[in-house]
Amino acid sequence: MNDWDGDGVRARIREMAAQDPGRERFGADTHRYEISPPLPEAEIRAFEGAHGIDLPEEYRSFVAEVGDGPAGPGHGLMPLTAARPEADEEWAVDAEWREDRLPGRLAEPFTLTEPLPGRIGRRADVLTPGTLMLAERGCGSFLRLVLNGARAGQVWELDPDWGGFVPVSPGFRTWYTEWLESPLKTRHTAGATG
Repeated sequence: MNDWDGDGVRARIREMAAQDPGRERFGADTHRYEISPPLPEAEIRAFEGAHGIDLPEEYRSFVAEVGDGPAGPGHGLMPLTAARPEADEEWAVDAEWREDRLPGRLAEPFTLTEPLPGRIGRRADVLTPGTLMLAERGCGSFLRLVLNGARAGQVWELDPDWGGFVPVSPGFRTWYTEWLESPLKTRHTAGATG
């Protein structure tokens, strides 16, 4: 079952915000516990058609029923269709977002068949075709949704300097729900955990 209780998710996010008025949870100062409106079905279909892909159903239904970011793990979910408003400075997350939307990139095969732990000794962007960047964890680490192949639907973390490119969740629903259900861990008491 891929349907989300959009009202329930939004209510849980409001509870999280009420429990964290100082935005001490890691990433809350970025996503501010805000949730954008869901995307219309026509807009999702247009995105899929333009990129020659079918989004994994758990993510697709989230965007259609709950919202198109930003409240979520790490520094929050990146929007599917609209870039972050122009800012005075470019962030690495902006470049990742734009790169994913280059023609054909999302439809390319995801080439990894096994996790690639540890430091990556080559350009990490050669590993990301066929994946969609979901969120930034910080320090050049990105959470990515695999779009095709045997690993389709899984969430992987790309940390080229330390952790490699490895799976962190069997699917978007599990990954996002774990964040929704996680106890408040502040950046002051628990370090930089998402």
